[in-house]
Formats: sequence, C-alpha cells, structure tokens
Amino acid sequence: MPAHVAPLLAWRTWRSATWHPHSRSITVIRKDAKRSALVLFSGGQDSATCLAWALDRYDTVETIGFDYGQRHRVELECREGFRQAVVRAFPAWADRLGDDHTIDLSLLGAISDTAMTREIEIEATANGLPNTFVPGRNLMFMTIAAAIAYRRGLQVLVGGMCETDFSGYPDCRDDTMKALQVALNLGMDTRFALETPLMWLDKADTWRLAHELGGDALVELVRVETHTCYLGERAELHSWGFGCGECPACRLRKRGYEAYLAGEKVTEPV
Repeated sequence: MPAHVAPLLAWRTWRSATWHPHSRSITVIRKDAKRSALVLFSGGQDSATCLAWALDRYDTVETIGFDYGQRHRVELECREGFRQAVVRAFPAWADRLGDDHTIDLSLLGAISDTAMTREIEIEATANGLPNTFVPGRNLMFMTIAAAIAYRRGLQVLVGGMCETDFSGYPDCRDDTMKALQVALNLGMDTRFALETPLMWLDKADTWRLAHELGGDALVELVRVETHTCYLGERAELHSWGFGCGECPACRLRKRGYEAYLAGEKVTEPV
C-alpha cells in the first residue's frame, strides 16, 4: 500500500463517550488532539447534539447548514436560535462557537424526487428504502463541508449520521463515511477526520448523550429548540418536542425520548 494512502485508511472512530448496553451512563474516555471542527448542523436533534459534543471537545467550532428545498425547511430557522441558546446556557462554550455557513443547495432539491423535497406521501419504495431518502445528500453535504473546512483551516468534520435509526439510508452507513473520508483526503491532499458521534447510538442513547454533555438544561434545549418532523409541523409542543407526531421522524423521536426517560433502548423500527 502506498505510504501516502495508509494514514487515510485509519478511520477515526468516535470514542469520546461510549454507551455500554448494560449501563445507564456514558463513560467519557478521551478528548481529541485536533482542536477545530466544522459541524453539519441542520437544526435537528441529532446535529444539535453533535454540535454540543463538538463544543465540549474542540477549541474552535463552526457550523454549516444546507438549504436544498427541503419540505421541513423550518429546521433551518431553528439553527440560529439553538446556536444562541446553547452559548447562553453554557457560557464556557461561547468563545468556542465560531461562524455559521448556510449553503444554497437548491440544485439537490431540483434533481430529487423524494418525500423530503416534494409534497408526496411518505412510503416505502420498490428497493425497500423509504422515499424520504435523498440520493447523494450526505455525500454532497460532506464534500461541500470539506471544501469550506479546507478554506477555513478546520481539521475535523462532524456529522450526525447513524446506522441505528432503522431507515437504512446508505449514505448514513459507517462504511460510507469511512470511504468518503479516504476520498476527501486523497482528493484534497489533506488529513481531515470525519467524526460521527451518533453512528452506533439509537435515539434514546442520543438523548442520553445530550444529558451527559449538558444535563437537563441541554436536553431541554434540544427538546424545544430543534426540529425533526418531516412535514415541518411546529405548531404543537409535545413532551418530546415539536412535530406532527405521526411521520416516521416524529415517531422515532417520541419513542427515543420515552425510552430515554425509562432508561431503555429503542430496539425495533417505528
């Protein structure tokens, strides 16, 4: 194997906090030596938790969001509110939170025929994936984020991709992120690290991680200030947050929150 390729294959698995299936706590193992990060921050629960994770870990943290014509673009409106609220609640993070970048990616919406970009019913497709899957979305997000990070001198890309939400999105898989890290580093001749703190966590674990990072205060911020509902419904505040309560994203968030309160795990599709 060429010497310049080998370091790129050393996948940086997240081990800052590990959830043990027979434990009700998350054990903090290490901090990271790299000190700056760019977080893919949509305004949803997962990316907000990743933002808090990065603020707890790195000296400089910037955020990036994408407007691709998503049906639930109200999530974009939640981004700045959460950014402001989190540094008010946690002043130690205020000096770490840097610039925000919002990218117009309307091209992705224009070429996508999905329930995330069209007013159509959410259902399974012939290949077994839900029609909420936007082909190429996370690949484009990470590539554009890498280009911004390259220009800004940021060393780590943080995303909320996860294999345990039962959707089966192929661009959320660990193997996909590993391959993408190699491709980005080869293509930009750099040493980015792609961190996916939620990759092996279910939704209950994600709530637990928020509590581990910031206690009840952070859990409440995530509950009230973030948005998950695919339909963009933000008129009613439930115990688990805003949403229609019926779409797959709302059902998963609700079930995860209830399992978190009960000290359980989410083990079946919703």
